[in-house]
Amino acid sequence: MQPTLQDAWAAEKIQKLSKQSGIDVAAGKLRRTSSRFCLSVEHGDYNGTELFGVGTDRFIWMAYKPSGSDKCRIFSGNFPDDGVVEFTLGDVPQPGSQKIADTWARFPYGVDFVLRREGYRLSQGINAVIYGNIPGGGMSRSASLTLNLILSLLDANEIQENDRFRIVDMAQQVENDYIGSPCGKLDQIMILFAREGFGTYYNPKKRSVEYVPLGKGPDDFSIVVMDTGTVRPGLEKSTYKIRRAECEKLVAMLQRTGYKISCLADIKTDALYEKALAQFAGPYPDLTDRLRYIFGARKRFYEMLDAWKRGDIETVGRIFRRDGIGLRDDYKISGPELETMCDIARTVPGVLGERMLGGGDKGAAGAIVRAAAVDDLKAAIDTAYPRSRPAFADKYAVHSCKIVAGVRLYENLLG
Repeated sequence: MQPTLQDAWAAEKIQKLSKQSGIDVAAGKLRRTSSRFCLSVEHGDYNGTELFGVGTDRFIWMAYKPSGSDKCRIFSGNFPDDGVVEFTLGDVPQPGSQKIADTWARFPYGVDFVLRREGYRLSQGINAVIYGNIPGGGMSRSASLTLNLILSLLDANEIQENDRFRIVDMAQQVENDYIGSPCGKLDQIMILFAREGFGTYYNPKKRSVEYVPLGKGPDDFSIVVMDTGTVRPGLEKSTYKIRRAECEKLVAMLQRTGYKISCLADIKTDALYEKALAQFAGPYPDLTDRLRYIFGARKRFYEMLDAWKRGDIETVGRIFRRDGIGLRDDYKISGPELETMCDIARTVPGVLGERMLGGGDKGAAGAIVRAAAVDDLKAAIDTAYPRSRPAFADKYAVHSCKIVAGVRLYENLLG
């Protein structure tokens, strides 16, 4: 597999970081894990909906090789002030402890903790250097890093795990059980299963993945990520955690009154939906607003999927935009800077749809754009966003993204 120019650049960057940190990764392997762009349904994973998304070309790269002992030494070029993270396999801080709260080291600690808990025999540590260019919020930087660490530590220990859903489950457990972040599985699935040029369709009831061609080709449309320049804390510190708890609370209330459901996506018929609103919208308007978004997005999902299959990018964009309005008005998970980006994008001819991405509050918004309109969108943002959000005038960025495979491994890129 030939490396891209971006991969070659990352390898050179990592070799410089290797010298800077004193961690030798020469002749090691380089694993690249992608970011992800959720096309539908944002916040649907923990509510039981079907999911659709793609891998995108913002990455975490990790160069690694066995350390020859049970010691791990890992350096992140994105967090140089943290220095080299060093630990012995099996000797990491306890889950959720204050010691891990404010350091990126909670991810390698958590991977070691979960792999051991799941019965994997780890005896070989790694020397590793990491670098990434995934924006901080909306494109699943944490899931990409966690998957990369799991795959690389298993490889260093010559453990082959062919069940990709088990890897997804363990990556979620690192965030849920060790870090305390209440994420679902959307991010991990959309990265690990991502295929170049295709959308990944996940059915949670069947626990299955199918691939769908996107549009009429690369000249038909572009996916654009609009990074607001804001920094979102982990999901465990965000509105995401509140929204998930609200949805679970409503499900429990519905169950107590006789609804045979396990998640909000189980409310599938108009009659059942209207019945739930009639019973609960009066006393619990916020909770039923969450149901309004999930019910509408789930129904739109199938229309969106059919539109992708027939190359109807106009309909895809319209649904993407409608989902964004639902996330803003019913799910109330967006943020002011995110909506500023969406407001600007909405004024540009050729932008077919736009909305916030990811966990919410801060981070990045996304747009589906006619390929010929990408430069116009960038120009509009460059003019209007600094005026509207001067505090982030030197922090925002606009990325036109390619649809890529979620995981690549290079064995001869580090000399």
